[in-house]
Amino acid sequence: MQGITKSFPGVVANHNVTLDVEQGEIHALVGENGAGKSTLMKILYGMEKPDSGQIFLNEQAVSIPNPQAAIKLGIDMVHQHFQLVPSLTVAENVTLGYEPRRGMFVDRGTMDKRVRALSERFGLAVDPQSTVRDLSVGEQQRVEILKLLYRDARLLILDEPSAVLTPQEVDDLFKVLRRLVDEGRTAIFITHKLREVMTICQRATVLRHGELVGTVTVADTTPEIIAQMMVGRDLDTLQRTPAKPQSSAPLLAVRDVHATDDRGLPALNGVSFAVHAGEIVGLAGVEGNGQSELIEVLVGLRSLKQGSVSIEARDVSRASNRRRRELGMALIPEDRSHQGLSGESTLTENIVSTRYHRAPMSRGGVLSPGAMKRFAQDAIEQFDIRVRGPNVTVKTLSGGNAQKVVIARELAQQPTVLLAAQPTRGLDLGAMRYVHSELLRLRDAGTAILLISADLDELLAISDRFVVMFEGQIVGEMGADEATREKLGILMAGRASAPA
Repeated sequence: MQGITKSFPGVVANHNVTLDVEQGEIHALVGENGAGKSTLMKILYGMEKPDSGQIFLNEQAVSIPNPQAAIKLGIDMVHQHFQLVPSLTVAENVTLGYEPRRGMFVDRGTMDKRVRALSERFGLAVDPQSTVRDLSVGEQQRVEILKLLYRDARLLILDEPSAVLTPQEVDDLFKVLRRLVDEGRTAIFITHKLREVMTICQRATVLRHGELVGTVTVADTTPEIIAQMMVGRDLDTLQRTPAKPQSSAPLLAVRDVHATDDRGLPALNGVSFAVHAGEIVGLAGVEGNGQSELIEVLVGLRSLKQGSVSIEARDVSRASNRRRRELGMALIPEDRSHQGLSGESTLTENIVSTRYHRAPMSRGGVLSPGAMKRFAQDAIEQFDIRVRGPNVTVKTLSGGNAQKVVIARELAQQPTVLLAAQPTRGLDLGAMRYVHSELLRLRDAGTAILLISADLDELLAISDRFVVMFEGQIVGEMGADEATREKLGILMAGRASAPA
C-alpha cells in the first residue's frame, strides 16, 4: 500500500501511509486508538475507498472496490467481532455463499468433507456438523479462520484476534498461524499487545495520528521501543509495590450469590469471594462467564435469587444503587459509551450525575450550577482531562478523555469499594498507564478494588490476588506470587485446579 490517504469529515484517518508486507510473514500493525490501523485495513479489504494512493499485490496495481473483490484477489479478514450465524452449523458458516452444489441443491456431503479436510490439515479442531452457538469463543474463531482458508485466502488480516481467548487458545492460534505461513500464506496481525508482537511477528509497522512512524524487524527491537514509537515519548515505568491489606474484615463480601441472566437462565451459581481494604483482587475469565451479571448484582441493578452482598459488614443485598453509593461503592462500567456516560450531556452534567442530589450540588431540591461547574473544573485539573472546558458535550471527547471523565466521577471522593470493569478497554498505552497508576494510588489509600478484565496482562500487572470465573462459578483463587498466565488460563478454560 503506497501513499494511502483517507479523510472523513473533520479528521484525516490516514495521511500518506505506506505499508509493505512480504510474502510468508506475520506482520504486526500497531498503534494507539485513532492511529488509523482499522481504516487502513478496511481500505485493503475493500470496505473503504482511499482518497489517494495505490495498492499493489504481487507487484501488480489492483483496485479493491468491495470485500468481494478482495476475496477474489485472495485477501480476507477475521474481524474482532465474529461474522458468524449462530443457528447454522460450522460447515454451513464456512461455505456460506460458496456452497458446493449438485444441480440445484447444496451438496452437504461434499460440504462437510471439504470443511473436515481443511480442519484436519491446519489443526483447527472443530466438528463441521456442530452448531456455531454451541461452540466456545476459541472454536468460533477457528471457524472464522476456516472461512478464509475455504475461500483460499493468501493474505489474512486478523483484527485483535486474541482479545477473547484464554492463554492456551492464544497458543493454539499462534500454532495455526505458523502453519499457515509455512504454506506460503501471509498474515497482517492488528494488536495492541506488544508481548504478542514479540512472540509471533517478524516485522511491525507503527502508525501514530494517521501517519507512518516506521517499520521495524521484531528480532532487532524491544517492546519499549515499539511503545515509544506508538506514543511518541517514553512511558513512565509503573511503580507497583505489594499490597498491604489494612484490616482482617473485608470491605466487600460476596457470599453464595445466585442470579439469572436476561433470559431467566442461571448466570451466577454460588459465587463467593471477599476484597479487603488496600488490595486489588483481579477477577479473571473469558467474557460471557457471568462477569457482567455479577457487576449488576454488586451495584444493585440485578436482583439475586440467593446469597448476600455486604459493604463493611452491612448487608446491601436488597439495597438500591444510590444506597450502595452512599455507603462508598463506586463503579467504572465495562462500556463507558452506553453504561458510563451520556454523550449528549455536558462534561459537568456527567461528572455530577452520581451526586447532584446532595449538597453542595443542590439544596432543597434546587440545583446549584456554580457548585457543579466548580466541582467539574476541579476534576478536569485533578485528572488531566484534555478539554476546552466543563461545558463541552462528552460525545466530542476521545476515548481516553471520556474514560477519564468516568474515572474522575467515580474517584473524586475516595470510594470504600471500587468495581473496575474493563477499565482500560479501548484506551491507548498512555491512557492505560494512567488508569493503572490511579488504581494503585487508590489501593494504597485503603480502597478495596475488584478489577474485572478480559486482559490477563492487565490483571497480572496490578492485581494482588486473583479469583477465576467459569460458567458463573468461582473455580479458583491464588495470590500474585503464584499466579502465572498458564495457571490462570487453565482455570479460565474450566479446569477445577491449576497445576502446581
